Amino acid sequence: MCNKLLVAVDGSATAIRAAQYAIKLAKENGSVSIHLVTAHEEPRVYGEIAVYVTPEKMAELQREAAEGVLEEAEKLIRQAAVPYTREILVGPVASVIAKRADELGCDSIVIGTRGMTAIGNLLMGSVATKIVHFAHVPVTLVK
Repeated sequence: MCNKLLVAVDGSATAIRAAQYAIKLAKENGSVSIHLVTAHEEPRVYGEIAVYVTPEKMAELQREAAEGVLEEAEKLIRQAAVPYTREILVGPVASVIAKRADELGCDSIVIGTRGMTAIGNLLMGSVATKIVHFAHVPVTLVK
């Protein structure tokens, strides 16, 4: 029996489908809660950009963007009346998501299979694939 699902979102349509799938699982299984997360790399401010944007301002901008990413999925979870918590993680995206699932004692991770853009996937590799390799719990990939 699953008691806690970690649901990772990135603002994409597949991430919303992953959240919807997790909500369905939670409702079907009764006492399941969701830990909703989004993650981003540490802010990097260097060169000429540092003249205009401080590291603190960059971190604030990333936090604001992450709040926006969580918004739609969080709204769906609230409307479904599923118990949840939410969090913004900072660091190497796939590894911090997998590590957080371990730390919280999650039974499973649910994530969409496609990110924001095809170009982003080419440059950085598939976050979902990396999570599958890092995770110590089952990972459900939602298309």
